[in-house]
Amino acid sequence: MLLLLPLPAACARRRRRFRGRRGRGCHGSGGGSSNMAAAVAAQPVAVFGCRPRVAGGVCFLEEQVVLHAAGAGCLRVHLEQKWHKFIPGTEKSRGVLALAVSPNRRYLALSEAVAEQPVMTIYELSSVPARRRRTLAAAELPAREAVSLAFSPDGRYLAAATAPPDGHLTYWLWEKQRLMAAARVEAPGGGVCQVSFSPQDNAQVCITGNGFLKLFKYSEGTLKQMNLQKGKPQNYLCHAWLCEDKVICGTDAGKLSLFKTGELHWETSVQYKKPPRELEEDTTEEYESSSDISCGLSSEDNGSQQDSLPQISALAAYSKGFACSSSPGVVLLFEKAKGKEAYKESQEIWLPQDLFSSEPKKLGRQDIICICFSPSGKTMVVNTNENQLYMFPMLSTNLMKEKAAYFAYLNYPLHSASITGLDICVWKPILATCSLDRSVRVWNYKTNTLELYKEYREEAYTVSLHPTGLFCLVGFSDKLRFISLLYKDMHVFKEFAVRQCRECSFSNGGHLFAAVNGNVIQIYSSITFENINNLKGHSGKIHAVKWSTDDAKFVSCDTHGAVYEWNVLTGQRESESVLKSCIYSSIALSSDTKVTFAVGSDQTLKEISESSIQNEVPAFGVVYTAVAVSHSGHMVFVGTSLGTIRAMKYPLPLTRDFNEYQAHAGAVTKMSVTNDDLFLLTASEDGSIFIWKVCDKEGGTLKWEKEVEYAEEVLMMRSDIEEKSRAMLDLQIRVKELQTENYYQLHLKDMYCNEKIKELEENFAQEIGSLKTKHQILQAEKEKQELQHQFQLSELMNKQARKVQQLESDSDQKLLMENEKYQELQVRSQRMQEEYEKQLHDLEESKSRAVKELTEYYEEKLNEKSLLLEKAGEDMKQQLQAHEEIKKQIEENADQEILEIKIKYEEQLLEEKESNLQLKGETGVMNKRLNSLQKELKERNRDMEEMRLEQQKLQGIIKSLEEDILALKTEIQERANTIQDKEKHIYDLKKKNQELEKFKLALDYRIEEFKKQIESRENEIKITKEQIHEREGELERFHKESTQLKLNITQLQQKLKATDRELHREKQKKHSMETLIKRFKADLHNCVGFIQDSRKMKDVICELYTKYVQQSNSENASQIKEINDLRQELKVAHTQIRDLQSTLRLTKRKQAIQDTAPSSELLSSPAVLRLNAEKESEKIIEMQQLEIQYLRDQIQEKGASPCSSASLRNLPNLNLERSDKTQQQ
Repeated sequence: MLLLLPLPAACARRRRRFRGRRGRGCHGSGGGSSNMAAAVAAQPVAVFGCRPRVAGGVCFLEEQVVLHAAGAGCLRVHLEQKWHKFIPGTEKSRGVLALAVSPNRRYLALSEAVAEQPVMTIYELSSVPARRRRTLAAAELPAREAVSLAFSPDGRYLAAATAPPDGHLTYWLWEKQRLMAAARVEAPGGGVCQVSFSPQDNAQVCITGNGFLKLFKYSEGTLKQMNLQKGKPQNYLCHAWLCEDKVICGTDAGKLSLFKTGELHWETSVQYKKPPRELEEDTTEEYESSSDISCGLSSEDNGSQQDSLPQISALAAYSKGFACSSSPGVVLLFEKAKGKEAYKESQEIWLPQDLFSSEPKKLGRQDIICICFSPSGKTMVVNTNENQLYMFPMLSTNLMKEKAAYFAYLNYPLHSASITGLDICVWKPILATCSLDRSVRVWNYKTNTLELYKEYREEAYTVSLHPTGLFCLVGFSDKLRFISLLYKDMHVFKEFAVRQCRECSFSNGGHLFAAVNGNVIQIYSSITFENINNLKGHSGKIHAVKWSTDDAKFVSCDTHGAVYEWNVLTGQRESESVLKSCIYSSIALSSDTKVTFAVGSDQTLKEISESSIQNEVPAFGVVYTAVAVSHSGHMVFVGTSLGTIRAMKYPLPLTRDFNEYQAHAGAVTKMSVTNDDLFLLTASEDGSIFIWKVCDKEGGTLKWEKEVEYAEEVLMMRSDIEEKSRAMLDLQIRVKELQTENYYQLHLKDMYCNEKIKELEENFAQEIGSLKTKHQILQAEKEKQELQHQFQLSELMNKQARKVQQLESDSDQKLLMENEKYQELQVRSQRMQEEYEKQLHDLEESKSRAVKELTEYYEEKLNEKSLLLEKAGEDMKQQLQAHEEIKKQIEENADQEILEIKIKYEEQLLEEKESNLQLKGETGVMNKRLNSLQKELKERNRDMEEMRLEQQKLQGIIKSLEEDILALKTEIQERANTIQDKEKHIYDLKKKNQELEKFKLALDYRIEEFKKQIESRENEIKITKEQIHEREGELERFHKESTQLKLNITQLQQKLKATDRELHREKQKKHSMETLIKRFKADLHNCVGFIQDSRKMKDVICELYTKYVQQSNSENASQIKEINDLRQELKVAHTQIRDLQSTLRLTKRKQAIQDTAPSSELLSSPAVLRLNAEKESEKIIEMQQLEIQYLRDQIQEKGASPCSSASLRNLPNLNLERSDKTQQQ
């Protein structure tokens, strides 16, 4: 690998840098710590998860925005910009059962189960964030969960269906929360049920299920069934509307049935589909070589697939037809046949086989439960029963010639089972998760991306990231594995025999890690992988472990209510808190490691310090399952069994003073806070991961003084680098080959172009000659046609002059006739004038009468109103002024109206007079023009039009001929220009050809130079390889010498230990001898008291002799035998000692010469500590040498001690000499 494990000091420095930033505080509102904590909240910025088995579980809101069920709500995802917007469900929701989006994409309907009660909620998607508009509930119907929802085409009505048996179809006017109608849907058994509206009719609803297909029509407050089901009942799994009156349905037997107005119109059966052979062959070749991943499905799975029958699990309509899923892992596209009322299969689209899965073929055979298309129909998205989302661009169906195509992940592969482990690191913005779906994934919470993903054969129970982010620990059902996180893979570096490891954790410095093995916590070194210590004391299953910030302490909790604090160096328990009535599930440590927060089954959050519970916060009806503390110490986050997240300040409140957020649909299993306190990460049993941004209540994020800089280093295997270098070399060789090929092809093309140019020149010359001859012929024809046209024009002019003379004579005769007619018309006009004058007089009289009648009418009205005013004046004297003003206004209005009427009638009279005058003038003009020249003008016009038409035809022929001449001239000019351009191009190509030949000579010269350089480089490579070989030999020598030096060190350490033991023994002997001398002196002092009495003196001296001298003689006799045996062993050992001393001198000389050689890396490897048989024998010899030296000292002591009382006096001196000798040695 390119990177090695960093030293613990580097990790510690990085953690101190984070703590320093946190210590300086945040730039935000609030002066104290409690105020700042109270002003902090959390909002979800990314969600990785998809809820399975949701009716209509995925749909498009815009062309690039997809909505799907996730956690306890819904998630909006932008496919290009990758942003996430979470829509939380109602309080205490257990997850979404069905969803629907209105056709205008403004409203979202959700069916949820909240505290065992069904709830239907309508959200407004146009507001930011999405706002809850209405909640629907019907008191007259039994409380059952809606399993399918649908909006009407105009979005005003909502249809909901509950699952059979005893199912109901309800029809809602959701804006007013009014149940318009309900119908009972009887079915023989349970199963999938789907409801939908006609795409153009608000009143027509279709519902399908196990054994029924019913079309309902809403009218006058009831739902009336429109169709009568005929034939054998079938299990309809899904349906889709193709147009206003056509519904396509799919059954569990693989049949597609098209109904038109409720009657069966077309039916077909779909066969069970198998994946393409190419994909199967590719996957077998790829996975046979891998050791960590299994190689395909078992024979039992293959047999079950062969025997299984097709079933239509999902249907969706699009512009060209419809899409359906008939077999696991495939979507079939059907298009309408031309000229027929039938549909034919056009393409197969398969799910991809995951390269990082332990069973790639099994993942490619997932059941597709939902299909949807984007508004434009350019993208298709599907949802599977394994919580995965895939997409397919529909534009590629027109371009692809092959029948089979493949989906791609919508974003990333998601967890499909409960998440059991979550951890973060210091150096990188990543988190690692593991799940019961046997996968380990590494996510980036800054970019919201999946960086690494791999599936294994065993279930993964726990994961821990190294502080560098380059390694991780994963606890599987069979072993604990130390895994290297490579650039695009995960490599198992070391395995530990720890079965069913439920918890593991790296220390904050990264130099140690802890693993739970049953009831024992094992501490390992991350460098040597040695088991340093075992922490024993738990009686129950250990559920959580945490390291202190300085890695000196370790805290753990178990199912028997015990929370222990351990000293890592000594392995001893420093404090404990036991509450047997509580099953602890999670713990967290404060930044100063003085306070431990624990949650468990007793519905409280406990604050433990100094081996006692200092504070308990109630959970208010739920169970806390996880806890996390911010590194600043101001915020505490807890996860509940309902999947909600609670954020509370520290010190902990006793009341409901916290923010609660709806997030997961299952219990929260793991949660963690990033080192900069900006993100909260949570995982749940529903397989979803939430990334929360910690912010204040106003929505602003907390800002730190310095931005955190993350590492960008990655690990790569040496084999991968070698493969890439080989590939680069191969590509370089290929590039050179292609260059030579291209040069050769260019040369061939040049030759071909030259030949082509010559051919074109000859062709153009021939064409120019033919065009010149054509031009001469056309000019001759043109001259002939011009002469003909001039002759024809002269003839036409003569004919026209003759006709004009005839027309003039005819017109004179016609004028005489018209004069007579004019006189008759004049008489008639006089009569008409007299009649018009009479009519005008009558009109004036009628108008004057009307004016008089109106004046009389208004005068009568004025009189009546004046009488009314007089009567009202008697009753209301205060309002006289107002009435007088009204009267004046009425009079003025009447006068104005009279004036206006007069003016109108006068204007009308003037207009009629003017019209009469105009009519008189017009009659005179008409008499002159119309009567005299009308007929003559018509005849002349006809003749002139005929002449004009003939003239226009001739002019058109002339123009067309002129245009043809101009076109020919332009073509001749263009051909001449093209010939000139071609000649220039030929000249340029010749120049380029000459330059290319020069360039070819230069390249040939450079190629020869490069060949010479390659030969010199190959010689240098051979020399360097020999040098490397010599250096490797020196390295092996250094390795051997370093091992020898290490053995010497261990021997010297053992010598030191032996001398310490000897010193201790000699001190004990000295102490015993001193006590014996003191006793002897005391006895002598008592004996001196009897100096006057000789008998007593004698008796006391005899007792002293027997007490001190005879006892030592018996001991000396036994020791002399032992000494003789040891002397024989000494003789044999002396020869061995001399040999060993000579070897020691040689090694010391070598060590003095090679002290400068670096050996730190060699000493760090665990393989160096293993001793072979020769080294072990040398160690045994040295131990024997020490034992012999010790026996030699004892022999000297016991051989020098006399059997008299005088020797007892000399015992202290001998003992002192012995201690001096041991210290010198």
